[in-house]
Formats: sequence, structure tokens, C-alpha cells
Amino acid sequence: MTKAPILRNLLHLTWPVLVAQLAVMANGVIDTIMAGRLSAIDLAAVGIGASIYVAVFVSAMGVLLALTPTVAQLYGAGRHEEIGEEVRQSAWLALFLGGFVIVTLRHPEPFLLLSRLTPAVETKVRAYLDALSWSVLPSLWFRIFYAFSSGIGRPRAIMVFNLIGVALKVPLNLIFIYGAFAVPALGGPGCAVSTALISLVSCLLAWLWCATAGEYRPYRIFAGLSRPRFEKLAGLLKLGLPIGATFFVDVTAFTFMALFIARLGPVTSAAHQIAANLAALAFMLPLALGNAASVLAGQALGGNDPRRAQLAGLVGMVLALVLGALTSLLLWFGAGTIAGFYSKDNEVRLAATTLIAYVAVYHLFDSLQAVSVSLLRGYKKTAVPMAIYAVALWGVGLGGGYLLGLTDRIAKPSGAAGFWLAAALSLALAGVLVAAYFLRVSRQRLSYPPQAC
Repeated sequence: MTKAPILRNLLHLTWPVLVAQLAVMANGVIDTIMAGRLSAIDLAAVGIGASIYVAVFVSAMGVLLALTPTVAQLYGAGRHEEIGEEVRQSAWLALFLGGFVIVTLRHPEPFLLLSRLTPAVETKVRAYLDALSWSVLPSLWFRIFYAFSSGIGRPRAIMVFNLIGVALKVPLNLIFIYGAFAVPALGGPGCAVSTALISLVSCLLAWLWCATAGEYRPYRIFAGLSRPRFEKLAGLLKLGLPIGATFFVDVTAFTFMALFIARLGPVTSAAHQIAANLAALAFMLPLALGNAASVLAGQALGGNDPRRAQLAGLVGMVLALVLGALTSLLLWFGAGTIAGFYSKDNEVRLAATTLIAYVAVYHLFDSLQAVSVSLLRGYKKTAVPMAIYAVALWGVGLGGGYLLGLTDRIAKPSGAAGFWLAAALSLALAGVLVAAYFLRVSRQRLSYPPQAC
């Protein structure tokens, strides 16, 4: 694969990851639509609960993403026999991280204090998070399979298992939301119960496939049971902690945005949930492109071909911007129709239509930053992007959103629209800076070829 044309390789790796990510997002869309048809309270609870979950879980998952560039560079260098031990050490790391995430989800008080929820919404949010805590370890272990398979350029199995998960989502939601087969009706929190079951099924299927499929045999994943090795864990943490911190900044900016908007009432919170769900759905394409470009760059660097690594990055960035612009136009002109699909409530629909227009602008910059930051991970450069994201997303995005949306220090409070405007500006800043940093790093590697990983 490594010597085929860049664009062909990029598309070959992108489309299965895109389908896999869309399947994951489809679960969120299904939850949003089904909860929205129950009540504004259920929709708000699912949206707020999902925001809290993502803030905590994605940060832990981000640390595990250190495995992808590690595997990609080992693969590019032809050191396949070393990959299995990296995977086994990542499984230990997931166990340690998962314990922290579970405790946080079962004691979400710091997050709930910020949102000042009504008692009815808070009760449902707590039930949602408690059910979702059962999904944490299976989800993290599945993510290790995801990172490993991506690093060796075999993402199709990930796609298949995620499609199986989304096929189970609607029937399981129907059982747990409305009650069936002696299962009581749980309302919105029933979405979390079905997610936990799907996570377990996906995890078991993925590792069963890894243990039996011939294409995974050379990596000797199940060659033995490894004890935790400090030097391996330290290497993964050195690379992964800045990635996790970057994810933490990203998702907490989004989470706190949702929690602050929750102060404006269930209708505004529900409208924001629709806009946020669309933004996340649209993000799947640049995310898949970034993952593919990062793997190609990592494999090229492992094979001491920095010029090919740079070219993979440039092609990925241009393609992401073109497709991002097309997606933004679709969101801008289809805002009202899309909002009506999510909710029958006229107030929610009108509020969401306005926010979706902001999502259209937001997405263009989201496309640039998604590919750029993924590429830097392929180069094992994670500390500088973390600092950029902290300043841009927390300072400009969240801080600016609070000032524009909830205070009159700059202008008349603009509510949820103010938060989305500030978020778009923050991503514009982050996107330009991380893209510039990638160009600098890739030029440096042309002069100083990387060492064997």
C-alpha cells in the first residue's frame, strides 16, 4: 500500500473509517430523535448526559490513540513482531483509565453544578450516566482494536462491527425506552442501557475476530499475557497524554457550552443538542480523512520517507477543505428542513434552524483543524497542538461564548447563538495555527529524516 498513489491510498483508508464513524454517530442521532419524540426533558437529559460522558470518556480514549502512530511507524519500518506488545500494554492502560472514567460518571456532581438543571432533568441525567458507565471498559478495549487496525491499514473490520452495533440500536432502544419483555420503560436513560450492551457486543466480536483472522496473525497479539511494563506504558503516556488533554480541551469546551446553554431552559438546550449532533455528524468526514492521512504519514515516516509523509498531509488537508465547504453549504441552505426532521416542537425547530446556520460556518474550520491535528499525531507531535487548543477553545471559544451568550459586557446577550459564534472563531484560530505547525514540522523532517521508530 505504501507506494501506491497518495490519493488512492487516502480514499482506501478513509471510506471504511468514515462508515464506521458514521455508524457510531448514527447511534447518537437515533438517541436524539427517539428522545426528542418523547419530550423536551428527555431530549435535554440525553444531550446533557452525552456531553458529560464525552468530556470524560473521549479524554481517556485520546490517550489510547497514541497506539495508532506507534503501530503505523512500526508497520512502516517492517517491525511487525513488536506491535503485539504495544497492543497488550495499551489494554493495561485502558484498564487503569477506565476505572477513573467509571467513578467520574457515577459521581457527576461537578458537571451538574454548572448547569443548574431542573430536578426532572437532573434525575434523568444521573440515570443516563450510571447506565453508560457500564460501557466504559468494553468501549476502551474496542478502541484499542480500532487504533491497532487503523495503524496497520486494515480498517474494514472496524466498519463491520460498528455497523452491527447500529443495526442493534433501534430495537434495543425500543425495548429500554418504552419497555418490553418484562423490561420497564426507562425513557431517555434507556438509550444509555442499549449503548452499554452494544459496546460489549462490539468489543467481544472485535477481539474474537483478531484472535481467529489470519491477517492479524503476524502481530502475535495473543502470544502471551504481558504484565504491565513501565517503559512501554511511559512511552504511550508521553505521546498519549497530550492527545488526551487536547481531546479534553475540545470536548469540555463543547460540554461546558452545553451546560451553560442549559441555563436558558429545555427548549434552547434541546435546540443546541440538535445543532451539536449535526456538528458532530459532519465532523466524521474530516475525522476519517485525518485518521487516514495520519496513518499514511506515520507509515511513511517509519519507512524513512518524509517527503511522502508531507504529501499525504497536504492532499488530506486540501480534500478536507473542499468537502468541508460542500457540507457547510448543505447545512446552510437546508437548516430548516434538517431541524424539522429532528423535532416536531415548533419552538425547538425554529431555535435549532438558527443554530444550524452557525454550525455551517463552524464546520469549515472544523475540517481544517481535524486533519491538521491528526497529521501531527502521525508525526508524534502532540504537545504544541495541546497548547493551541487550550488557548483557542477554552479562551476564545468557551470564554468568548460565555461573554457573548450570557452577559452584556460586549453586547446584548445573544444566548446559544453567541456560544456558536465564539466556537466558530475559536476553531478558525486553532485550524490556522495547527495547519501552520504541520507545515513547519513536515518541512523540518525533509531536512532531518526521522530515526527508526
